[in-house]
Amino acid sequence: MSISNEHKDLTTGVVWKKLLRFALPIFSASLLQSLYGTVDLLVVGHFADSAAVSGVSTGGMTMQTLTGVVFGLTTGVTVLLGQNIGKKDGPAGARTISAALSLFILVALGLTAVITALAGPLAVVMNAPELAYDDTVTYIRICGGGIICIVLYNAISGIFRGMGDSKTPLILVGVACAVNVVGDLLFVGLCGMGTAGAAIATVIAQGVSAVCAFLLLQKKSPDPTQRTLRPKLYGHEIKKILFYGVPIAMQELLTGVSFMVILAILNSFGLTASAGVGIAERLAGLFFIIPGSMLAALSAFSAQNVGAGRRERARTAMFVSMLVTCSAGLLVFLASFWHGELLASLFSNVPEDCAAAGDYLRSYSIDCVMVGINFSIMGYLNGNGKTGFVALQGILSAFLVRIPFSYFMSKVEGVTLFQIGFATPMATVFAIVITVIYLTHFERKMKKAD
Repeated sequence: MSISNEHKDLTTGVVWKKLLRFALPIFSASLLQSLYGTVDLLVVGHFADSAAVSGVSTGGMTMQTLTGVVFGLTTGVTVLLGQNIGKKDGPAGARTISAALSLFILVALGLTAVITALAGPLAVVMNAPELAYDDTVTYIRICGGGIICIVLYNAISGIFRGMGDSKTPLILVGVACAVNVVGDLLFVGLCGMGTAGAAIATVIAQGVSAVCAFLLLQKKSPDPTQRTLRPKLYGHEIKKILFYGVPIAMQELLTGVSFMVILAILNSFGLTASAGVGIAERLAGLFFIIPGSMLAALSAFSAQNVGAGRRERARTAMFVSMLVTCSAGLLVFLASFWHGELLASLFSNVPEDCAAAGDYLRSYSIDCVMVGINFSIMGYLNGNGKTGFVALQGILSAFLVRIPFSYFMSKVEGVTLFQIGFATPMATVFAIVITVIYLTHFERKMKKAD
């Protein structure tokens, strides 16, 4: 049965134009979504003290890790639904969407219970500075209580991407970002609620986006005979979503844990280092939007083309992605290397915090150039259903390179944040090496199969 015309066909047209037009709304949505945490930090940095900044950055890192896990699972939805779309199988696409909704509701309920109960232990694990402990717990607990909004928004965004629709999530996140800005100014600036106000504003904003996303999804069914999409436990589709999504979710979790471990290590350097690294990580989150958006776009683009038997288009798109992300990464690196403290001053009035952030960014930002290569290959492999390897290389680079390097450097007397910042680009170099080796093997195998 043919699919509804509500989706976008990514299997025809000029590859670079189609990919970039599809990726641009994803980039814009990711930029706006990252502003949730960035605006939190920006407003708190100007209306509160360093303890509140550290609490938001440390608590935000925890929530960012959990959101990454959810995003990993949504990759399973994007890949499976994209392949359904490529095969022109509308009923299978509708079942995939219903199964995804039921799965992510269950995931959200489980995360809500765990995070609210373990907010204190999570702050301890993060080695939150003593002066920032209460702020960190508050941020984690409030955001954890509203994580169902975060989960559902990300799940439905993954569904839209699988259908080739990258514009609807952009509109939704634009509305939510506006709500978040107003909420931050109201709760943090006007009411003086500090960390708690920032967390409440974020949850309300995500709630608005989740409700709107669900309502709009009802008009986007890939099956013209089934216009109403509701959560339903389709066992086969849930298994496939988990098969594709769990490896990426594990990668996101363990990669996030690796950054949390590094932040915990650096928190032991004191409040200034903690706040500085937190600011640098927020900036890095903005920097990595371009390669991250291309990864998401390429996963969906490749999935549709693999489903349609047009693997060569997916391969071409991978090289287009590399060119775009590496070029943009070079500009970001130059700006960060020469003007890191100036960029950090957007988030803090404390000169010492800005100096620490700038010092860390000078080495950390080298990764912006190289990560485009790895993310582009990852997107191509995701579309081919090779999410297991994609997860493995991320885990290995984190636990064999990033964490050990950070730990041993932190034990060196007189070590600086600049020196510790090399951990991330070194891990990416390792990841590129093993990923290129695997890609070469995979391509040879596909040629023989053809």
